Amino acid sequence: MKSSQDKGCAVEIEPRSSCTLRKYSTASPGADLFRDAMAPRRKEKYKLPVPLPEGKILDDMEGNQWALGKMIGSGGFGLIYLAFPTNKPEKDARHVIKVEYQENGPLFSELKFYQRAAKRECIQKWVKQRKLDYLGVPVFYGFGLTDFKGRSYRFMVMERLGIDLQKLLNQNGAFKKLTVLQLGIRMLDVLEYIHENEYVHGDIKAANLLLGYANPDRVYLADYGLSYRYCPNGNHKQYHEDPRKGHNGTLEFTSLDAHKGVAPSRRSDVEILGYCMLRWLCGKLPWETNLENPVAVQTAKTKLLDELPESVLKWTTSGSSCRELAEFFMYVHNLAYDAKPDYQKLKKILNPDGVPLGPLDFSTKAQGVNMQTPIHRKVDSPKAIKKPANEFPTKYTRKVCGETRATWREEQEERRPAVLLSDLATPENSRTRKVREYSDTFSEMLSFRQTQSYPRFQGSHCKPYLDCTRRDPIRKPRPLPQYGSKPTGNLGVTDLESSPRFWPAVLQLTLSEEAKADVYYYGLTIFCLLTLVCLALCFL
Repeated sequence: MKSSQDKGCAVEIEPRSSCTLRKYSTASPGADLFRDAMAPRRKEKYKLPVPLPEGKILDDMEGNQWALGKMIGSGGFGLIYLAFPTNKPEKDARHVIKVEYQENGPLFSELKFYQRAAKRECIQKWVKQRKLDYLGVPVFYGFGLTDFKGRSYRFMVMERLGIDLQKLLNQNGAFKKLTVLQLGIRMLDVLEYIHENEYVHGDIKAANLLLGYANPDRVYLADYGLSYRYCPNGNHKQYHEDPRKGHNGTLEFTSLDAHKGVAPSRRSDVEILGYCMLRWLCGKLPWETNLENPVAVQTAKTKLLDELPESVLKWTTSGSSCRELAEFFMYVHNLAYDAKPDYQKLKKILNPDGVPLGPLDFSTKAQGVNMQTPIHRKVDSPKAIKKPANEFPTKYTRKVCGETRATWREEQEERRPAVLLSDLATPENSRTRKVREYSDTFSEMLSFRQTQSYPRFQGSHCKPYLDCTRRDPIRKPRPLPQYGSKPTGNLGVTDLESSPRFWPAVLQLTLSEEAKADVYYYGLTIFCLLTLVCLALCFL
């Protein structure tokens, strides 16, 4: 398949780990057609083409025929239609066709990327070598030219995709942390592939991430109209600031290099991905209120990267943690312009425990975190972190236990009149009730012997602590004692008894007001009797 025209020579891609460029003479079949398909160099505003009629048959350069379905979208480059292969009729369209006027350019740039770097055989070989379940690059099927009403159209046949993440983000405001980290890992797989094939994407954002149509649990990075060949023929572009080209790309997420007018590089892509993940997790970015001022946005991004990791850790929403993103940004910020990122290390930062990636969950954002991270894991930074941002303070546990105990006491006060009446109607005395209460408490203590550790929140960043809000549906609610703020992994009855706070806590739980009064009365009586005995012994 021919991919471009370079000084009179058509270029074809041969699949390998990094696709090789091979030159052919212009006498090769289809070279004239491809020369005609070249985008002009003039710079003018792109015009949307006149819509093509539904049912029109298009012939691509491979000789395949495609029937146009209904138009499903449009963009700055052209129109998007559903497509049906004429040789395999199907009711549910699994392909789309993008069309633009031949003199336009964005679709031509995307076409060059797919022909040079994203042929199906190249992607399949990469997935097999890297042992991936899939690679989030849409499948490219073909391209060609067609005429309608005296105008020439360029078209490209692609795999049909589903909803984009921007629509889901507008609904939810933010994503769960597990979802954000999984998206980051999936995008690193894509970036590693396209970077190895001499391209950078340059415009990563939620609107360009689409779920699969047939496989909605997969995510794909689409829209390569702004893709840039940063390393043609193995020669990396040189670092050169050009203020005339400053602030290119989507201002909210574009890299600092793009703000300075520097050509995109691999570090630009991973930096943009970091901004996207921060936006998906926290729901906003520090510079969102100044998007009309590109210089202010550049200054805010510079400040964020210069004050790492505190600048990212402070930006987290309550109940969540940006620890992984802080370390991600620190690694990216230390990359040289022409350096190759360590993609495996970046994925390890986002998933330190190596948890297998599951289905993406785009339900309403929850504060809990579903991917486990070591509590004492440190970020490599010259600035020390005094306290992990994702660790619940000790007073939080005490507050929960205190609120639970207060609620239980209120319920007991409401039930006290009924309890007193029942006590008068039954011959059971207070001493018998105490024995039963002590038996219940002893049964609870024995249950700790079978428990190997405190319950943990699944995938949570916080330390394990006792769930004081859980109540037994069979027995009446009973508050549990407050133990130390730093429990150990295997805490049994022996450890509890050795704690100096154990017996005061048990007495606080088991002695009611009536029991305390009895203890005081009997204690005073015993004291008086002992006094009388001592006096009698003295006189004798």
